[in-house]
Amino acid sequence: MRVTRRGLLIGAAAGGGLIAAWTFIPRDYPVPIPPAEGQRAFGSWIKLSRDGVVSIAVPVLEMGQGATTLLPRIAAQELGADWRQIAVEPAAISATYADPVLAAHWAQLWAGWFARIADTPGDTLAKLHAQRETLMATADGTALAAYETPLREAAAGLRAVLSMAAAERWDVAFEECRAEGGFIIHGDKRVRFADLVDDAAGFEAPDPPLLNPTPASETAAPVFTGPQESYPRLDAPSKVDGSFPFAADIRLPGMLFAAIAHGPLPGARLTGFDHEAARRITGYEGRVVHDEWIAALARSTWAAEKAVKALAPRFAPTAELSEDIRIEAALQTALTRGEAVAVHETGDPVPLLDRPDAIAARYDIAPAWHGTLETASATARLADGRLELWIASQAPEQARRAAAGALGMGARDVVVYPVGAGGSFDARLDIRIAREAALIARAAGRPVQLSYSRWQEMLTEMPRAPVAAQVRAVPGRNGLIAAWQSRIATPAPARQMHDRLFARMAPGAAMAANDDAVDPPALFGAAPPYRIPAMRVEAVPAAVGLPVGRIRGNGDAACCFITESFMDEMAGAAGAEPLSYRVAMLGGDVRLAECLQGAAQIGEWDGGVAGSGQGIACWHMRDPAGRADGGGRIAAIVRARRGPMGVEVASIAAFCDIGRVVDLELALQQIEGGLLYGMGLALSSRASYARGLPREETMGALNLPPLSRAPEITVGFARNDFPPFDPGELGTVVIAPAIANALHAATGERFRRLPMVAEPLVPPPPMAAPTDAGAAEPGDGPPPVDPPEDSGADPALSNESIT
Repeated sequence: MRVTRRGLLIGAAAGGGLIAAWTFIPRDYPVPIPPAEGQRAFGSWIKLSRDGVVSIAVPVLEMGQGATTLLPRIAAQELGADWRQIAVEPAAISATYADPVLAAHWAQLWAGWFARIADTPGDTLAKLHAQRETLMATADGTALAAYETPLREAAAGLRAVLSMAAAERWDVAFEECRAEGGFIIHGDKRVRFADLVDDAAGFEAPDPPLLNPTPASETAAPVFTGPQESYPRLDAPSKVDGSFPFAADIRLPGMLFAAIAHGPLPGARLTGFDHEAARRITGYEGRVVHDEWIAALARSTWAAEKAVKALAPRFAPTAELSEDIRIEAALQTALTRGEAVAVHETGDPVPLLDRPDAIAARYDIAPAWHGTLETASATARLADGRLELWIASQAPEQARRAAAGALGMGARDVVVYPVGAGGSFDARLDIRIAREAALIARAAGRPVQLSYSRWQEMLTEMPRAPVAAQVRAVPGRNGLIAAWQSRIATPAPARQMHDRLFARMAPGAAMAANDDAVDPPALFGAAPPYRIPAMRVEAVPAAVGLPVGRIRGNGDAACCFITESFMDEMAGAAGAEPLSYRVAMLGGDVRLAECLQGAAQIGEWDGGVAGSGQGIACWHMRDPAGRADGGGRIAAIVRARRGPMGVEVASIAAFCDIGRVVDLELALQQIEGGLLYGMGLALSSRASYARGLPREETMGALNLPPLSRAPEITVGFARNDFPPFDPGELGTVVIAPAIANALHAATGERFRRLPMVAEPLVPPPPMAAPTDAGAAEPGDGPPPVDPPEDSGADPALSNESIT
């Protein structure tokens, strides 16, 4: 393989250290982070300073999930370090940290006909693709599968050379030494890591490294009783005192602030604006014009927002505008008349489905917002032919290439400083802001921070893909399902995302390129986790006229809602208790059966009888590394009812099997957070459109359940040593059907649409008129939209001009 300089050069804000990662890094890769004074460098993962601080590189985006605690903990336990002396640094962009697990998981998006020989992390094609693309994307929960072994090997190698240095002083065998609490120990002798830094640099670690027999783990419990204090979150203190750097916190000398206005979806061309009105805004410094957007520059964020609103930009659509009615019509057409592709077949269910006792139901899922706490932001500084970019991106290398491409420069001339994200839920897989910030900084000739208003966040956001599904099944003699057929119509969110990231397509272009494409990642979980003798699952592409993207839970969340809601209907038709019905159909998945039983115990399951308000759902998510004994499993029992405020969820009991639990407190946080996030998606978070513009303008318009209405949550974990699974999406996946089934038990009605606010239970909130595309405040009406044939553009319009 030929490794190019362009593929390896990186930019990083942090400096050097004692680095250890001998086996993971190819010998011809340069060390991504050079040493600073008082430090040594031996590789790419761990830095040891002469003051004893151990700094660990984290190659994933911290967006609240705890990655900057979880990955350092793996290394710290393997090394035998003192947790109080652990520090974290964002890993520099480098093929050293390329993620072959994610490359393999996404093989069907990039490998075409070769996907079958690239869909496991050990496949050469997956490794080469990850390295070529410098794939460090934070997605699909691959961090543990991708980075646990390299981190352990790096830490073990460092522990070995520290032991060798100490053993030489004591004239003993290094194998007789052990590391604990930041010391190398032999009998009654001990020496600090800090005192061995220079000596350790002279030794070579064993190859392969000598790993500890037990990897990082905590003892799981049937019911979580409290956090363990030995490994508190490393990012907690800085988030409490406000020093944690989010993207919008960056301040540079001479920096201007930018606000931006985009046109309606799926694409539009800027045709005019009112520059004189913007000139009257105090603090206004000028505007930057692009074919597809306009940005206002000012000395404060507020002034920039006011100025871009005053510019009153006008746009002409370049394609038919996104509309709710068009989305629904496209789904209906695809579901009833579209050409289907079978994505899973077992036996032949068709002859059985014409029986009179067949049961059928339709399920619909509307587009939904990510609802991030922080809107997108990026800071750019261009000087001396070098671009510096501060950004919270789930795909930092792709953001770097996008910025470089926009400026016509090489990626090696772009330095990316990773900063934390205030939530993401896959929203930060959108890299357009990197390109926009770079163009605005070049036009301004000064550092610029571009921040999206909440309105712009919604306008540019790629929402959850809508879904329409028809399911039909036939019970056998024992009441269990004998034949199953499902037909799922949806656009291609993963394929669109891939084309935006790697082909740098505009959202409208990526949408059009995949209008007739089946999207395998959008159908993860489409085949139910049950033993059904005859089953056929069909996928139908749906050209809905709306660019879509990935969201927490992704395809598993949609498929779980469809499958687990219908399973409840089949159990009801058979007169069976829902939990026992599921267990009887699981076949050999003992671990999922254990989750159902565990949830029943902690949730005090009463059978889900009429009037109980209890509902149950379960799911099995595939292992992103393709390990047969991997994957995550969860079962949830919900108590819900009809209340004066709409749906009231009183309690949630969840039991999870995520294999070996590395950090119990972080796992609990992810399950609880996922349950609450999924509850918001299930009950209220709908993205709706008129004339290409979102009807929702603010977070308040999403009508998300407030903290005061959060249910009591109890979580238990299975105890085993199977490969660890990232729990971030499990709760989001399972909660919607559990709520729907609980509401059926409470009301006797079936809830087959998401969000459930669209059901007859409660009326939807009134929709406010869309705002100005650049407004700092909502409620002033949409940006003017010229008809497509309009050609009267402002004569001053040109790419990235500033006046």
